[in-house]
Amino acid sequence: MRKVSIERRTNETDVKLELNLDGSGKYKNETGIGFLDHMLDQFARHSLIDLLTNVRGDIEIDFHHTVEDTGIVLGQALAQALGDKKGIQRYGFFSLVMDDALVATALDAGGRSFLAWDVEFPTEKIGSFDTELLREFFQSLCANGGIALHARLLNGTNSHHIAEATVKSVARSLRMAISYEPRSPGELPSTKGTL
Repeated sequence: MRKVSIERRTNETDVKLELNLDGSGKYKNETGIGFLDHMLDQFARHSLIDLLTNVRGDIEIDFHHTVEDTGIVLGQALAQALGDKKGIQRYGFFSLVMDDALVATALDAGGRSFLAWDVEFPTEKIGSFDTELLREFFQSLCANGGIALHARLLNGTNSHHIAEATVKSVARSLRMAISYEPRSPGELPSTKGTL
């Protein structure tokens, strides 16, 4: 069972997270930041990972710590749930359209962290959410999840559509990467013998 429950407490945030990699995309996300909740809901639904988050953070200062720490814990949970990674496909890619926005992502869940981010937003905010925080979220997720992710905006004029297309594309790429490969069950997706 690839299920994990993690809690992380700092002076700035208190993050509780549960996930099931073999779920059906059920979610309940409460971070105190409406747009982040919306993005986590989309992430769960399109990755088919069951995701429950409950976060209390210093959002009276700004959203940075809450967004960053949620990404940290989600990355830790993904790494822990994937375990030795035997049998998974490891790689995933997806191009996603949302109206004007077209975003392509590709990732490697093999344990090496990297983020190549080529996603620019035409506005600095989506509601009260700073668009630069989306990169911070994925930077934290990659660093703590052992994921190499490349994300590229190919077209887009609406910041909300760009953000949502990015999250959904990453989710679909991850869904592919964590899926089991039926032709090599239980095999490590590497010639090194370890990941």
